[in-house]
Amino acid sequence: MKHFKIFIELTRLNKPIGFMLLFWPCSWGLAYSYSFDQKTDLFVLYLILFFFGAVLMRSAGCIFNDIIDKDFDKQVKRTKKRPLASNKISVRQAFMYVVILCLLAFLILIQFNSKTIILGLGSMLLAFSYPFMKRFTYWPQLFLGLTFNWGLIMAWTAMNNQISFEILLFYVSAIFWTLGYDTIYGTQDMSDDEIIGLKSTSIKFKNHIKLFIFISYLLSSLFLIFLFRNFFSINLFTIFFFLFVFTLLYQVIKFNKKKSKLCLRLFKINNYSGLLLFLGIFLIS
Repeated sequence: MKHFKIFIELTRLNKPIGFMLLFWPCSWGLAYSYSFDQKTDLFVLYLILFFFGAVLMRSAGCIFNDIIDKDFDKQVKRTKKRPLASNKISVRQAFMYVVILCLLAFLILIQFNSKTIILGLGSMLLAFSYPFMKRFTYWPQLFLGLTFNWGLIMAWTAMNNQISFEILLFYVSAIFWTLGYDTIYGTQDMSDDEIIGLKSTSIKFKNHIKLFIFISYLLSSLFLIFLFRNFFSINLFTIFFFLFVFTLLYQVIKFNKKKSKLCLRLFKINNYSGLLLFLGIFLIS
């Protein structure tokens, strides 16, 4: 029971916001494809596969991130009690969990076509390089955006066996979405991160964080408006899309970098943002 609790803490399975934010872009790609070609059985199957793939890869990523950041986590109030930072588990044991989770994710990946498999394997480079970025650049959130939204392209390719300009535009929009929400998330650790020398967009734009978040969310929304320009009318898609935009605007209005608990609550709203956009795209069809 003790080891199971440690495993849950390591993988953050008790905090589903992480794997849901990885899953929503996958669902968007599937729903966008479904709006053109309604392969219902394939859509449902792939939605399930991508969900479990997101859970497995997010879990593996959390453990790998904790292995790399073990010494830093000890110095940050929010993370010092994590299993690796508090020596509840060895690095070797944690790494074995990473291997097992990646193997399970690979079993899911090989259910797709060859292009999707290649894209999935390519995403590993992004996933396992991300934890190092905060050491060298103020833009780790950008690398997180590249990584977390890769599933959007994979999902489209799984359904269509090709990559289109439209899905790349969608990918860029999703990256700006991630830039916004992860900058909000990063404000929780700003003071500790500055002391130990870690970097983030929260620190880079610390005097203008709200403006940076607003610009990120604005660009994300504008790209989406351009992408879906032909679908706007008096319909359910339009309603859900503007509800999605409202959740982003609400975060900007309420944001206060001095209130870390508020920042965490605002960050978690993006789970609803992802759901609303998925429902809107799905209801196009």
